[in-house]
Amino acid sequence: MQFNKIKKELKSSQHTWLITGVAGFIGSNLLEELLQLDQIIIGVDNFSTGREDNLKEVESIVSSDQWRNFKFYQGDITNFNDCNEVCKNVDYVLHQAALGSVPRSIKDPIATNASNISGFLNILQAAKNNNVKSFTYAASSSTYGDHMDLPKIEENIGRPLSPYALTKYVNELYSEVFARAYGFKSIGLRYFNVYGKRQDPNGAYAAVIPKWTTSMIKNKDVYINGDGETSRDFCFVENAVQANILAALAKESAKNNVYNIAVGDRTSLIELYKLIKESLSLNKVDVKNKPIFRDFRDGDVKHSQASIEKAKNNLGYEPKFNIAEGIAKAMPWYIKASKL
Repeated sequence: MQFNKIKKELKSSQHTWLITGVAGFIGSNLLEELLQLDQIIIGVDNFSTGREDNLKEVESIVSSDQWRNFKFYQGDITNFNDCNEVCKNVDYVLHQAALGSVPRSIKDPIATNASNISGFLNILQAAKNNNVKSFTYAASSSTYGDHMDLPKIEENIGRPLSPYALTKYVNELYSEVFARAYGFKSIGLRYFNVYGKRQDPNGAYAAVIPKWTTSMIKNKDVYINGDGETSRDFCFVENAVQANILAALAKESAKNNVYNIAVGDRTSLIELYKLIKESLSLNKVDVKNKPIFRDFRDGDVKHSQASIEKAKNNLGYEPKFNIAEGIAKAMPWYIKASKL
């Protein structure tokens, strides 16, 4: 597998990486992986959605020598000076910072725009000014909008269904313009419902897997939006980490592109509920309550499934975990987190 070869190469050659949103869910998983590969990491976060506990958990996992390779800045991507400062002497940028969530963007489009468009442009411009070797950013499957065909193919998108989706599409447009106007090429990774350890289960905008899992552990109500047949291509976080590192080190011909990052399968919400329940049962957690159905959520699409052929062919991406395997691996963390 290409990724294993790349990890071996990284172990023997140290580079400097910038991770924006480093205290967040995906950002902290990237931090953990890259520190374990003995890389030097600059991390920036404003803690609007990221958590200091995520950084402390990574510190508890890596060695003390590896942790000393990490320098943290508490800053904000909406401030260009912060972006310019953290991009100095950096080889690779992994831009994860954003205000996620479709419902949050519908409630507060201005804040979503500030972080996801102005913030994105700031970090893109700062990376260009500092001549970083590569720029990889978190794009989103929400960009497919009202395009109904399955599986989703990168070149075929519809109209955005939420302010969040619009901001992520604008990121792709800016990246294309920077390649054309300045010769600064980047790679966007269209994430499909990423889940795993350190994904916050609390709050109004929590993602479905951590939110349901925590509710089931605590014997609280689980709500399914719609009839339960809504389906998603759920992607375990370690698949997304692999994709980021592959993209950062990709050949020049693979750049100035967006790639679906998923498994290439889809799971209905009813099936997801059963998988979580079964995994909890294997971990000696008995779930007694049944899900409660309610109305569809504004801005949601009915079905989502990715074609991952482009990422496989151009990046060497090979997802290691399907939905059942990912939930099984994440479950001990969810159970432990629910007790804190």
